[in-house]
Amino acid sequence: MGLGGCIILIAVGAILTFATDWHMQGVNLDLVGVILMVVGLIGVVTFSSMARRRRVVIPGRTTVVEDDETRGYRGGYGG
Repeated sequence: MGLGGCIILIAVGAILTFATDWHMQGVNLDLVGVILMVVGLIGVVTFSSMARRRRVVIPGRTTVVEDDETRGYRGGYGG
């Protein structure tokens, strides 16, 4: 679930909790709304922490690793 899905969950939960006055037998819509908002917030926190962990490449710093097996190999059929 992406960031947009998490925001939708928060919005739907807030609508169910604060903007409706429906009453269903056996279902507490206020509690369902709060649960949706909490799940949406957990998703936003998870998404943002994963976005922070993405690899940052610093321009100008290049690391080249060569294996002894591939050194001198030119490809093709005749090598």
